[in-house]
Amino acid sequence: MEMTLRWFGKKFDSVTLEQIRQIPGVTGVVTTLYDTMPGEVWKVEKIRAIKKEVEDAGLRIAGIESVNIHDSIKVGSDDRDKYIENYITTLERLGKEKIDVVCYNFMPVFDWTRSDLAKVRNDGSTVLSYDQELIDKINLENLLSSMDSKSNGFELPGWEPQRMARIKELFELYRDVDNEKLFSNLKYFLEAIMPTCEKYNIKMAIHPDDPAWPVFGLPRIMTCKENLLRLVTMVDSPCNGVTLCTGSLGSNPNNDIVDIIKSLKGKIHFAHVRNIKHLGKGKFDEAAHLSSDGSLDMYAIMKTLYEIGFNGIVRPDHGRAIWGEKSMPGYGLYDRALGVAYLNGILESLQKLGK
Repeated sequence: MEMTLRWFGKKFDSVTLEQIRQIPGVTGVVTTLYDTMPGEVWKVEKIRAIKKEVEDAGLRIAGIESVNIHDSIKVGSDDRDKYIENYITTLERLGKEKIDVVCYNFMPVFDWTRSDLAKVRNDGSTVLSYDQELIDKINLENLLSSMDSKSNGFELPGWEPQRMARIKELFELYRDVDNEKLFSNLKYFLEAIMPTCEKYNIKMAIHPDDPAWPVFGLPRIMTCKENLLRLVTMVDSPCNGVTLCTGSLGSNPNNDIVDIIKSLKGKIHFAHVRNIKHLGKGKFDEAAHLSSDGSLDMYAIMKTLYEIGFNGIVRPDHGRAIWGEKSMPGYGLYDRALGVAYLNGILESLQKLGK
Protein backbone atom coordinates (compact mmCIF):
# COMPACT_ATOMS: atom_id res chain seq x y z
CA MET A 1 0.00 0.00 0.00
CA GLU A 2 1.16 3.52 -0.72
CA MET A 3 0.34 6.09 1.96
CA THR A 4 -0.80 9.45 0.60
CA LEU A 5 -2.54 12.63 1.72
CA ARG A 6 -5.15 14.67 -0.06
CA TRP A 7 -3.84 18.08 -1.08
CA PHE A 8 -6.03 20.87 -2.42
CA GLY A 9 -3.26 22.97 -3.97
CA LYS A 10 -1.45 25.99 -2.56
CA LYS A 11 -4.29 28.33 -3.53
CA PHE A 12 -6.92 26.41 -1.55
CA ASP A 13 -5.11 24.42 1.17
CA SER A 14 -3.67 25.47 4.53
CA VAL A 15 -1.33 22.46 4.41
CA THR A 16 1.82 22.72 2.31
CA LEU A 17 3.63 20.08 0.28
CA GLU A 18 6.69 20.68 2.45
CA GLN A 19 4.68 19.73 5.55
CA ILE A 20 3.23 16.65 3.85
CA ARG A 21 6.74 15.57 2.80
CA GLN A 22 7.75 15.49 6.48
CA ILE A 23 5.06 13.00 7.51
CA PRO A 24 6.88 9.65 7.78
CA GLY A 25 5.71 7.13 5.21
CA VAL A 26 3.83 9.54 2.94
CA THR A 27 5.18 9.36 -0.59
CA GLY A 28 2.46 11.01 -2.64
CA VAL A 29 -0.58 13.24 -2.73
CA VAL A 30 -4.01 12.92 -4.24
CA THR A 31 -5.04 16.20 -5.82
CA THR A 32 -6.92 17.82 -8.69
CA LEU A 33 -7.25 21.06 -10.61
CA TYR A 34 -9.61 22.80 -8.20
CA ASP A 35 -10.13 25.83 -10.42
CA THR A 36 -11.49 23.66 -13.27
CA MET A 37 -15.25 23.32 -13.56
CA PRO A 38 -17.04 19.99 -14.20
CA GLY A 39 -17.28 19.40 -17.94
CA GLU A 40 -14.18 21.41 -18.84
CA VAL A 41 -11.25 19.78 -20.58
CA TRP A 42 -8.14 19.91 -18.39
CA LYS A 43 -5.32 21.88 -19.97
CA VAL A 44 -2.07 19.98 -20.51
CA GLU A 45 0.04 22.82 -19.17
CA LYS A 46 -1.95 22.90 -15.91
CA ILE A 47 -1.60 19.15 -15.43
CA ARG A 48 2.14 19.37 -16.02
CA ALA A 49 2.49 22.40 -13.74
CA ILE A 50 0.86 20.78 -10.74
CA LYS A 51 2.73 17.53 -11.39
CA LYS A 52 6.05 19.41 -11.43
CA GLU A 53 5.13 21.32 -8.27
CA VAL A 54 4.41 18.09 -6.42
CA GLU A 55 7.51 16.32 -7.72
CA ASP A 56 9.75 19.30 -6.88
CA ALA A 57 8.59 18.86 -3.28
CA GLY A 58 9.83 15.26 -3.27
CA LEU A 59 6.40 13.65 -3.69
CA ARG A 60 4.33 12.31 -6.57
CA ILE A 61 0.76 12.60 -7.75
CA ALA A 62 -0.53 9.17 -6.75
CA GLY A 63 -4.04 9.86 -8.02
CA ILE A 64 -6.59 12.48 -8.96
CA GLU A 65 -9.52 13.28 -6.68
CA SER A 66 -11.58 14.19 -8.57
CA VAL A 67 -12.25 14.68 -12.26
CA ASN A 68 -15.77 15.85 -11.51
CA ILE A 69 -18.60 14.65 -13.72
CA HIS A 70 -20.92 17.17 -15.35
CA ASP A 71 -24.55 16.97 -14.25
CA SER A 72 -25.68 16.39 -17.85
CA ILE A 73 -23.93 13.01 -17.70
CA LYS A 74 -25.55 12.10 -14.40
CA VAL A 75 -29.07 12.97 -15.51
CA GLY A 76 -28.63 11.72 -19.08
CA SER A 77 -29.33 15.00 -20.87
CA ASP A 78 -29.20 15.29 -24.66
CA ASP A 79 -25.83 17.03 -24.45
CA ARG A 80 -24.14 14.40 -22.28
CA ASP A 81 -22.02 12.99 -25.12
CA LYS A 82 -20.25 16.32 -25.48
CA TYR A 83 -19.24 16.28 -21.82
CA ILE A 84 -18.24 12.62 -21.99
CA GLU A 85 -15.91 13.46 -24.89
CA ASN A 86 -14.41 16.26 -22.78
CA TYR A 87 -13.93 13.78 -19.93
CA ILE A 88 -12.21 11.32 -22.27
CA THR A 89 -9.85 14.03 -23.48
CA THR A 90 -8.93 14.84 -19.89
CA LEU A 91 -8.32 11.15 -19.16
CA GLU A 92 -6.06 10.90 -22.21
CA ARG A 93 -4.03 13.87 -21.01
CA LEU A 94 -3.72 12.41 -17.50
CA GLY A 95 -2.74 9.04 -18.95
CA LYS A 96 0.02 10.57 -21.06
CA GLU A 97 1.40 12.11 -17.85
CA LYS A 98 1.39 8.64 -16.20
CA ILE A 99 -1.35 9.54 -13.72
CA ASP A 100 -3.33 6.34 -13.44
CA VAL A 101 -5.91 6.56 -10.62
CA VAL A 102 -9.01 8.76 -10.78
CA CYS A 103 -11.43 8.91 -7.86
CA TYR A 104 -14.87 10.22 -8.82
CA ASN A 105 -18.44 10.17 -7.57
CA PHE A 106 -21.89 9.97 -9.11
CA MET A 107 -23.83 11.78 -6.36
CA PRO A 108 -26.59 14.19 -7.42
CA VAL A 109 -26.13 17.85 -6.38
CA PHE A 110 -24.07 17.28 -3.19
CA ASP A 111 -20.80 15.32 -3.01
CA TRP A 112 -21.26 15.00 0.75
CA THR A 113 -23.51 16.44 3.45
CA ARG A 114 -23.04 17.33 7.11
CA SER A 115 -25.27 19.11 9.60
CA ASP A 116 -22.27 20.57 11.49
CA LEU A 117 -18.71 21.22 10.34
CA ALA A 118 -17.32 22.00 13.79
CA LYS A 119 -19.11 20.03 16.50
CA VAL A 120 -17.22 20.38 19.78
CA ARG A 121 -16.21 17.12 21.41
CA ASN A 122 -15.46 16.43 25.08
CA ASP A 123 -11.71 16.69 24.41
CA GLY A 124 -12.12 20.19 22.96
CA SER A 125 -11.48 19.19 19.36
CA THR A 126 -14.11 19.73 16.68
CA VAL A 127 -15.37 17.32 14.05
CA LEU A 128 -17.75 17.05 11.13
CA SER A 129 -21.10 15.68 12.28
CA TYR A 130 -24.35 14.45 10.74
CA ASP A 131 -27.81 14.40 12.30
CA GLN A 132 -30.69 13.44 10.02
CA GLU A 133 -33.23 15.13 12.31
CA LEU A 134 -31.40 18.44 11.93
CA ILE A 135 -31.10 17.98 8.17
CA ASP A 136 -34.84 17.28 7.91
CA LYS A 137 -35.68 20.48 9.78
CA ILE A 138 -33.34 22.83 7.98
CA ASN A 139 -34.04 24.48 4.63
CA LEU A 140 -31.35 24.53 2.00
CA GLU A 141 -30.63 28.24 2.24
CA ASN A 142 -29.97 27.95 5.97
CA LEU A 143 -27.80 24.87 5.40
CA LEU A 144 -25.70 26.66 2.81
CA SER A 145 -25.30 29.61 5.14
CA SER A 146 -24.27 27.32 8.00
CA MET A 147 -21.72 25.49 5.84
CA ASP A 148 -20.24 28.80 4.71
CA SER A 149 -20.01 30.23 8.24
CA LYS A 150 -18.12 27.21 9.60
CA SER A 151 -15.77 26.61 6.68
CA ASN A 152 -13.01 28.79 8.23
CA GLY A 153 -13.00 30.80 5.02
CA PHE A 154 -12.05 27.82 2.84
CA GLU A 155 -13.94 26.77 -0.27
CA LEU A 156 -15.47 23.37 0.38
CA PRO A 157 -15.11 20.73 -2.36
CA GLY A 158 -18.52 19.89 -3.79
CA TRP A 159 -20.00 23.04 -2.23
CA GLU A 160 -18.31 25.60 -4.46
CA PRO A 161 -20.12 28.98 -4.58
CA GLN A 162 -20.63 28.74 -8.36
CA ARG A 163 -22.40 25.41 -7.91
CA MET A 164 -24.44 26.40 -4.88
CA ALA A 165 -25.69 29.49 -6.72
CA ARG A 166 -27.51 27.04 -9.04
CA ILE A 167 -28.98 24.91 -6.24
CA LYS A 168 -32.65 25.29 -7.23
CA GLU A 169 -31.82 24.64 -10.88
CA LEU A 170 -29.87 21.52 -9.92
CA PHE A 171 -32.70 20.09 -7.84
CA GLU A 172 -35.07 20.63 -10.75
CA LEU A 173 -32.61 18.92 -13.08
CA TYR A 174 -32.72 15.74 -10.99
CA ARG A 175 -36.50 15.82 -10.43
CA ASP A 176 -37.18 12.80 -12.69
CA VAL A 177 -34.00 10.85 -11.88
CA ASP A 178 -34.42 7.79 -9.68
CA ASN A 179 -31.92 5.10 -8.66
CA GLU A 180 -32.41 3.00 -11.78
CA LYS A 181 -31.98 5.94 -14.12
CA LEU A 182 -28.88 7.01 -12.24
CA PHE A 183 -27.46 3.49 -12.55
CA SER A 184 -28.28 3.48 -16.29
CA ASN A 185 -26.55 6.83 -16.82
CA LEU A 186 -23.52 5.64 -14.85
CA LYS A 187 -23.29 2.52 -17.03
CA TYR A 188 -23.52 4.63 -20.20
CA PHE A 189 -20.70 6.87 -18.94
CA LEU A 190 -18.42 3.99 -17.94
CA GLU A 191 -18.92 2.10 -21.19
CA ALA A 192 -17.91 5.23 -23.07
CA ILE A 193 -14.71 5.93 -21.12
CA MET A 194 -13.40 2.39 -20.48
CA PRO A 195 -11.57 2.00 -23.82
CA THR A 196 -9.51 5.09 -22.98
CA CYS A 197 -8.97 3.93 -19.40
CA GLU A 198 -7.77 0.55 -20.63
CA LYS A 199 -5.44 2.14 -23.18
CA TYR A 200 -3.68 4.17 -20.46
CA ASN A 201 -4.35 1.75 -17.56
CA ILE A 202 -6.31 4.43 -15.69
CA LYS A 203 -8.18 2.92 -12.76
CA MET A 204 -11.54 4.62 -12.21
CA ALA A 205 -12.45 4.40 -8.53
CA ILE A 206 -16.01 5.46 -7.68
CA HIS A 207 -16.50 7.01 -4.24
CA PRO A 208 -19.42 5.78 -2.11
CA ASP A 209 -22.20 8.22 -1.29
CA ASP A 210 -21.77 10.22 1.90
CA PRO A 211 -23.82 9.55 3.94
CA ALA A 212 -24.92 6.16 2.62
CA TRP A 213 -28.62 6.92 2.25
CA PRO A 214 -30.85 9.39 0.33
CA VAL A 215 -30.60 13.05 1.37
CA PHE A 216 -33.10 15.80 0.48
CA GLY A 217 -35.05 13.28 -1.60
CA LEU A 218 -32.18 12.86 -4.06
CA PRO A 219 -31.29 9.36 -5.31
CA ARG A 220 -28.20 7.65 -3.93
CA ILE A 221 -26.83 4.43 -5.42
CA MET A 222 -23.30 3.84 -4.07
CA THR A 223 -24.48 3.00 -0.58
CA CYS A 224 -24.01 -0.72 0.10
CA LYS A 225 -22.31 -3.98 -0.86
CA GLU A 226 -25.06 -5.00 -3.29
CA ASN A 227 -24.85 -1.78 -5.29
CA LEU A 228 -21.06 -1.67 -5.31
CA LEU A 229 -20.98 -5.21 -6.69
CA ARG A 230 -23.54 -4.19 -9.30
CA LEU A 231 -21.28 -1.32 -10.32
CA VAL A 232 -18.14 -3.41 -10.79
CA THR A 233 -19.96 -6.16 -12.71
CA MET A 234 -22.21 -4.09 -14.98
CA VAL A 235 -19.18 -2.82 -16.92
CA ASP A 236 -16.59 -5.58 -17.17
CA SER A 237 -13.17 -3.94 -17.14
CA PRO A 238 -10.14 -4.14 -14.86
CA CYS A 239 -10.21 -0.35 -14.82
CA ASN A 240 -13.73 -0.15 -13.36
CA GLY A 241 -13.45 -0.19 -9.59
CA VAL A 242 -14.12 1.40 -6.24
CA THR A 243 -12.72 3.84 -3.73
CA LEU A 244 -13.23 2.00 -0.45
CA CYS A 245 -14.25 4.83 1.91
CA THR A 246 -14.76 3.42 5.39
CA GLY A 247 -16.37 6.59 6.71
CA SER A 248 -18.94 6.93 3.94
CA LEU A 249 -19.95 3.27 3.93
CA GLY A 250 -19.59 3.11 7.70
CA SER A 251 -22.11 5.91 8.17
CA ASN A 252 -24.72 3.15 7.86
CA PRO A 253 -24.08 0.63 10.66
CA ASN A 254 -25.75 -2.08 8.55
CA ASN A 255 -22.74 -2.00 6.21
CA ASP A 256 -20.15 -4.62 7.21
CA ILE A 257 -16.94 -2.95 6.03
CA VAL A 258 -14.78 -6.07 6.38
CA ASP A 259 -17.25 -8.12 4.35
CA ILE A 260 -17.47 -5.41 1.70
CA ILE A 261 -13.67 -5.36 1.36
CA LYS A 262 -13.58 -9.13 0.90
CA SER A 263 -16.37 -9.03 -1.69
CA LEU A 264 -14.56 -6.34 -3.71
CA LYS A 265 -11.19 -8.11 -3.87
CA GLY A 266 -9.39 -6.97 -7.00
CA LYS A 267 -11.79 -4.08 -7.53
CA ILE A 268 -10.57 -1.66 -4.85
CA HIS A 269 -8.30 0.89 -6.51
CA PHE A 270 -8.09 3.41 -3.67
CA ALA A 271 -8.81 3.37 0.06
CA HIS A 272 -9.99 6.22 2.29
CA VAL A 273 -9.56 4.99 5.85
CA ARG A 274 -11.25 6.94 8.64
CA ASN A 275 -13.34 6.35 11.74
CA ILE A 276 -16.80 7.54 12.79
CA LYS A 277 -18.88 7.29 15.95
CA HIS A 278 -22.48 6.09 15.60
CA LEU A 279 -24.83 8.05 17.86
CA GLY A 280 -28.20 6.64 16.78
CA LYS A 281 -30.24 6.19 13.64
CA GLY A 282 -29.08 8.71 11.05
CA LYS A 283 -26.61 10.29 13.48
CA PHE A 284 -22.84 10.10 13.59
CA ASP A 285 -19.78 12.14 14.47
CA GLU A 286 -16.45 11.79 12.75
CA ALA A 287 -13.68 10.62 15.05
CA ALA A 288 -9.94 10.16 15.43
CA HIS A 289 -8.54 7.25 13.43
CA LEU A 290 -7.93 5.18 16.59
CA SER A 291 -10.46 2.33 16.74
CA SER A 292 -11.51 3.03 20.32
CA ASP A 293 -12.36 6.65 19.48
CA GLY A 294 -15.18 5.58 17.16
CA SER A 295 -17.34 2.67 16.07
CA LEU A 296 -15.16 1.11 13.36
CA ASP A 297 -12.48 -1.54 13.88
CA MET A 298 -9.59 0.08 12.05
CA TYR A 299 -7.24 -2.84 12.68
CA ALA A 300 -9.73 -5.28 11.13
CA ILE A 301 -10.17 -2.95 8.15
CA MET A 302 -6.43 -2.62 7.49
CA LYS A 303 -5.91 -6.34 8.13
CA THR A 304 -8.55 -7.27 5.56
CA LEU A 305 -7.11 -4.90 2.97
CA TYR A 306 -3.71 -6.50 3.58
CA GLU A 307 -5.09 -10.05 3.39
CA ILE A 308 -6.85 -9.52 0.04
CA GLY A 309 -3.57 -8.26 -1.40
CA PHE A 310 -4.60 -4.63 -1.82
CA ASN A 311 -1.50 -2.73 -2.94
CA GLY A 312 -3.05 0.51 -4.13
CA ILE A 313 -3.05 4.00 -2.70
CA VAL A 314 -4.50 4.71 0.72
CA ARG A 315 -4.97 7.89 2.67
CA PRO A 316 -6.26 8.88 6.07
CA ASP A 317 -9.50 10.70 5.48
CA HIS A 318 -11.12 13.48 7.47
CA GLY A 319 -9.46 14.44 10.74
CA ARG A 320 -10.49 16.37 13.80
CA ALA A 321 -9.54 20.01 14.21
CA ILE A 322 -7.01 19.91 17.07
CA TRP A 323 -4.36 22.07 18.74
CA GLY A 324 -5.94 25.30 17.56
CA GLU A 325 -5.39 24.62 13.87
CA LYS A 326 -7.57 26.55 11.42
CA SER A 327 -8.05 24.70 8.16
CA MET A 328 -10.62 23.42 5.75
CA PRO A 329 -12.96 21.34 7.97
CA GLY A 330 -11.73 17.76 8.07
CA TYR A 331 -8.51 18.55 6.23
CA GLY A 332 -6.07 19.97 8.74
CA LEU A 333 -2.50 18.74 9.03
CA TYR A 334 -2.24 17.57 12.62
CA ASP A 335 -4.92 14.93 13.03
CA ARG A 336 -4.43 13.50 9.56
CA ALA A 337 -0.69 13.17 10.28
CA LEU A 338 -1.61 11.30 13.46
CA GLY A 339 -3.87 9.13 11.32
CA VAL A 340 -1.01 8.33 8.95
CA ALA A 341 1.21 7.28 11.87
CA TYR A 342 -1.53 5.07 13.30
CA LEU A 343 -2.38 3.39 10.00
CA ASN A 344 1.30 2.87 9.17
CA GLY A 345 1.78 1.30 12.61
CA ILE A 346 -1.00 -1.18 11.90
CA LEU A 347 0.41 -1.90 8.46
CA GLU A 348 3.93 -2.49 9.77
CA SER A 349 2.63 -4.95 12.34
CA LEU A 350 0.65 -6.80 9.67
CA GLN A 351 3.66 -7.00 7.38
CA LYS A 352 5.93 -8.34 10.12
CA LEU A 353 3.36 -10.79 11.46
CA GLY A 354 2.75 -12.01 7.91
CA LYS A 355 6.37 -12.95 7.28
